[in-house]
Amino acid sequence: MIDRTTKLRVRRRLRRSQKQIEGIGSVTEENLERHFFRRLGRLYGVRRFLIAWILLVVLLIGGVVVQVRALSHYYQVSAAAPGGIYSEGIIGSFTDANPLYATSDVDTTVAHLIFSGLLKFDENNQLAGDLATDWSVDATGKLYTVNLRQDVKWHDGQSLNAADVVFTYKTIQNPDALSPLFGNWQGVTVTAPSDYTVTFKLPTVLASFPYTLTNGIVPRHILRGVPVSSLRSVPFNTTQPIGSGPFKWETVEVSGDKVEDREQRIGLLPNEHYYAGKPKLNEFIVRTFLDEKHLETSFHDNQLTAIAGDDNVSSQILMSRDNNVMNIPMTSAVMIFLRMSSGIMSDQRIRQALLQGTDRLAIIKNLQYPSLVVDEPFLRGQLGYDPAQRQLPYELTAANALLDAAGWTRGSDGMRAKGGQPLEVSIYALSTPEFASVIEQLQKQWAALGVKLTPNQLNGPDLQGVIKSSAYDSLLYGISIGNDPDVFAYWDSQANTLLQKRLNFSDYSSKQADLSLEAGRTRLDPVLRSVKYNPFLQAWRADVPAIALYQPRYLYVTKGKVFNFNPHKLNNPVDRFSNVQNWEIRVEKQTQ
Repeated sequence: MIDRTTKLRVRRRLRRSQKQIEGIGSVTEENLERHFFRRLGRLYGVRRFLIAWILLVVLLIGGVVVQVRALSHYYQVSAAAPGGIYSEGIIGSFTDANPLYATSDVDTTVAHLIFSGLLKFDENNQLAGDLATDWSVDATGKLYTVNLRQDVKWHDGQSLNAADVVFTYKTIQNPDALSPLFGNWQGVTVTAPSDYTVTFKLPTVLASFPYTLTNGIVPRHILRGVPVSSLRSVPFNTTQPIGSGPFKWETVEVSGDKVEDREQRIGLLPNEHYYAGKPKLNEFIVRTFLDEKHLETSFHDNQLTAIAGDDNVSSQILMSRDNNVMNIPMTSAVMIFLRMSSGIMSDQRIRQALLQGTDRLAIIKNLQYPSLVVDEPFLRGQLGYDPAQRQLPYELTAANALLDAAGWTRGSDGMRAKGGQPLEVSIYALSTPEFASVIEQLQKQWAALGVKLTPNQLNGPDLQGVIKSSAYDSLLYGISIGNDPDVFAYWDSQANTLLQKRLNFSDYSSKQADLSLEAGRTRLDPVLRSVKYNPFLQAWRADVPAIALYQPRYLYVTKGKVFNFNPHKLNNPVDRFSNVQNWEIRVEKQTQ
């Protein structure tokens, strides 16, 4: 119980607190009235002064913000950063990722990203080790020894070793495998003296042999149980490839309700354990298109990072400032092959007249990109090239004199004929704007000689059919020469039979050329090789089996800059991936 005295004391304290609060409130109210409400009305009189101060404060704050942003350029820079999805568009269709069978642009692109070879071409287009740490040849020139890296893993985690290399090349050598590489490997003995050493014993010396070691290596532990005759049709080739390259298989998707709209999307993920370093891109997508229209639409819609190798790209894309257009020189040659076994081209005087009636510089000037002249079977600056053996120059008077001497006379229309037969030459080529331009120039130039040129531009498969059947007078075509000057396949009379493919497009047959080509390719000393090749150059210049024109380009167009991608020249289009693990497309601000 609380007594009466305590209750009275509490009540007195409460009344005292209430009086204090009322006093404080009264004082506060009086102060607000005196110091705030009475003075508030005075602000109108100093409104200009007040506004000026407010504006000054705002200006000071704005100036600080602008200054900070301006100074950021001095301590921050834009720099490439890892990440991003790279999507490359190519004309064609995907059919096979297995490097033992990949031949088309699409297939070789996918195969090169998934699989690694013993050797590769670096950014300077020089032969360098890939799976191999080094290689050497013995004193006989016939025994090559290749030492392998010991830190390479297949995408499934298994170790890659010499057994995989031996398995790959023995499979290529098996005729039941039906590999297009078969012709290059006959007579070569492949062995593995240790887990990380491979030897190649050649039947004869071949100076260009190291250049054949760039094809992809396949895993023995996955394919050894597959019958060789069934190897072309296993899921490994199309949906389950396992390699050791910078990217690994993710998926393949097909879209498009109609055949003409059909597109393929091959998704590849970075190989975290890639021996040259994990790729900096988050994903690499290869997208295939059947025509330029759909490819360009996807590029315009920002669905593609790059367009690879399409010479039919519209001028709108090529002229856009937003796009990076790269005309990468190829170690290749575009030539007019004159089929010497055909009736009209069997006459050396006609071949020479066509050569001297061709203004190569005018043709090159009319191209849509800068190019180098080709005037021999070898490229300028290449081992064996001899300025003294260049093909005869453009000389219209000499060309007309040759045709006059051969009995081809001009009619009233200026065109030539002999015995009632008009001087007419057929030419076949791929259906591209570039070759259409070249043929248009040739028609005008050869018409000045009185020669009628009949053009036939075909798609790839149809043109290959014409080449196999030798159904042409002349062929406008590009051939890959590469860094090494071994052009045996294109000019030796026995090359088509020995290699089991038709690459001697001129049906050229010269004993002097054959002996020289065979001697040159079997000498390892560069100086001696050049000497041995000289008789071939002399014969080629005199016989005129072809008219050499120019070095072609590989057209690569990207949306903006691709960092660390800057090839000087290419032997093969897939060599653009020499350092793909370092490519970057993202840009970030970074503090210096």
